[in-house]
Amino acid sequence: MTVERGLRLMAGVMVLLSLVLAHYFSLYWLWLTVFVGLNLLQSAITNWCPAMLILRAIGLKDATCASK
Repeated sequence: MTVERGLRLMAGVMVLLSLVLAHYFSLYWLWLTVFVGLNLLQSAITNWCPAMLILRAIGLKDATCASK
């Protein structure tokens, strides 16, 4: 798995988790969805995301390195 795929996986899990938590507990959990969405927008513009540092630290490689 690459950093890019891991990032999309993490974002998808967080969005689904926040929707489940909002449904069963409190609508305030939807703010987590807003945060994830804004973070994805920022990441698309700057090509940098704090989660990418974490994913690299646990050993995932960038897509350009993984294909070599």
